[in-house]
Amino acid sequence: VRQKFYSTVWVAVLALVYLDFPIRVGTAAICAHGQECHAPSLADLFDRVIQQSSRVHGISSELHSDYEQYFFPSKNHIGKRKCHTYSILTPADKENAQRLGREELTEVILRLLGAWGDPLSQLHRSMTQDQNQDFNHYSSNKALEMSDMVHELRSGVTKVAEKMKLLGVISNALGYMSSPESLAPSSVSSSYERGDFNSIDHHDLLYCFRRDSNKVKNYLRILKCTTLPELDC
Repeated sequence: VRQKFYSTVWVAVLALVYLDFPIRVGTAAICAHGQECHAPSLADLFDRVIQQSSRVHGISSELHSDYEQYFFPSKNHIGKRKCHTYSILTPADKENAQRLGREELTEVILRLLGAWGDPLSQLHRSMTQDQNQDFNHYSSNKALEMSDMVHELRSGVTKVAEKMKLLGVISNALGYMSSPESLAPSSVSSSYERGDFNSIDHHDLLYCFRRDSNKVKNYLRILKCTTLPELDC
């Protein structure tokens, strides 16, 4: 009886671990219990990347807010910010995004994500070398987490685009950046490598990433609705 009890407990623990395992944004097959696995649908892939983009934006907003409260407790830092992604033309509002072609909107999303991989990883390294260790130990870990999530999200969006091409939703003319990190201006990379950035520079980069991650989140939702209008958006 005791052996049967422990066996039952062990099966229950394994089941809980399986249910709690995070869903990746790639193309892992979906398997129903007792049934054969099947490739995720385009709607499934969209749901995964949209959920991931919401998590990325949530973390970026949280870290930006914490940074403001720590370094500028009396008054939020106000100044003219020039984001390194300013050269990427993006729709100004929802209506313009809806009027943009699916290929063009997909390209905008991939370009935004590609432009952030390297700056975020360098932000992490810069924070670990900063003198404000009491705050930057926490924030550098968050920056590293965001860098990993952006890389995963871009891979997921690429899979969505490949599925759209396979279904004939977009043309094969959609180009992908072979080296997305090259979209970040060399001045940004070199400054972080030299450790020239200070708390205000970090704050501005976090502000820009919060802005761009919100764009990606909204653009993905619009792309899903224009691609799959039969869904209730």
